[in-house]
Amino acid sequence: MKIFLTGGTGYVGSVLLEHLLDAGHEVEALTRSTTGAQRLADAGATAVQGSLADADPLRAAAARADAVIHTAFDGTMSADAAATELTAVRALAAGAGEAGTGKPVLYTSTALVYGLDPAQDRHEDAQLPERSAQPVKGQAEQALLGAAGITPIVMRVALVHGRGGSGLVTGLIAGAASAGTAAYVDDGTQVWDAIDVDDLADLYVAALAHPRAGIYNAKGANPFTMRELAEAISAATGAQPVSLPRASAADALGPLALILGAPGTLAGDKARTTFGWTPLRGSLLDDIRTGSYRVVDPAVKRIV
Repeated sequence: MKIFLTGGTGYVGSVLLEHLLDAGHEVEALTRSTTGAQRLADAGATAVQGSLADADPLRAAAARADAVIHTAFDGTMSADAAATELTAVRALAAGAGEAGTGKPVLYTSTALVYGLDPAQDRHEDAQLPERSAQPVKGQAEQALLGAAGITPIVMRVALVHGRGGSGLVTGLIAGAASAGTAAYVDDGTQVWDAIDVDDLADLYVAALAHPRAGIYNAKGANPFTMRELAEAISAATGAQPVSLPRASAADALGPLALILGAPGTLAGDKARTTFGWTPLRGSLLDDIRTGSYRVVDPAVKRIV
């Protein structure tokens, strides 16, 4: 199968690229730079020069592919970044839909679309709140699901970890190593789901093999609490786990306090039953304690 991939030099996308090539697929991948193009060529993919704001090359690449996977995302959450994301999704859907043959288009969404309310239903068919930490993701989901001529597949992804990546995980570890404290909000009983990046890549490959339109929660088998996360980071860095009252957490953590103080779970097993997929890798907590996020030397705060 010929696949067009965005984000192929990023964290999730680069791992996914490996899995797609190992599965025998031919991959074209978007890049903005000559350095990125060389990295893609070295990995075995064909580079497509352009950016998410360039609708015409996105549409053309999607039109000549058999399937499209969108993993690239500007997490700054600025108005320009949101507009670019919607431009990209619409261009990819339009290009893939030109043939009218139901080409699969996989979109990488997030658990954050369920918002911050602990009472929010987190099944795939739930009514989403009007406000969330990443509102453009919900808008992009609807743009894709309403597009003609394609098989839209939306993956609402839990916290991704593994291979020493993920900005949230590495940021929390580095912050704890620097400050000497690993913070959690209130009693830290907020439950989150996570997924290993290689398990997520396996899910995408399985979805391409048997594409079925819909929304799917993508999560691993090892949920955790925010206190357990802080304790694991403490064990890795030597930092002291500290509870921050919700009322003052923003003073220490900024906007991140709202996210860390909210649930991060995903409900149901729809992805597993639909695509015959099972997450096989270990937990985020073990990954921090003894795996890819192991702190080699807390004194110099170096993480590998």
